[in-house]
Amino acid sequence: MALHARLATRDDLAALGALMDRAIDQLQSAYLSADQIEASRAIMGIDRQLIDDKTYFLAEQDSRIAGCGGWSRRATLFGGDHSPAQRAPRLLDPATEPARIRAMYTDPAFVRRGVGRLILAQCEQTARSAGFTSAVLMATLAGEPLYRSSGYRSVTKVVQMVDGVGVPLIEMGKPLL
Repeated sequence: MALHARLATRDDLAALGALMDRAIDQLQSAYLSADQIEASRAIMGIDRQLIDDKTYFLAEQDSRIAGCGGWSRRATLFGGDHSPAQRAPRLLDPATEPARIRAMYTDPAFVRRGVGRLILAQCEQTARSAGFTSAVLMATLAGEPLYRSSGYRSVTKVVQMVDGVGVPLIEMGKPLL
């Protein structure tokens, strides 16, 4: 059965949390130390605001969630419900500010099957339909190859400090033409 995307709901939260844990543990391990992976949990995870705003999607295959991700019309660039330091609920002006691509995760059992591309395309299409002409995101090192191959370019490299441990991230952007 083919992959298909749908909007995530609050009923999906437990399954999404488990998927995110697997993705963080397994897909980041080639790029981050064990301490960095643990520290990244403080800045990654579920953002219920995306679900409530109806801008968070999941990809399913045979009734299994293969991945998830969303976009936001709010100023928050990254972070989950548990990371209030990154929260910025202000609505963006689509005429002058880029949409935010957020919280992209692929279940390790579904890597290299088009999950990330499907979700990213859905996010870009709906952000474009909402009037946005560009998008930005904060990529993990594991996610950078997908975004780069999808037309995103590096804006700046940052190190997010969590309890003395640096987590490398890359801010990337793309016009939505």
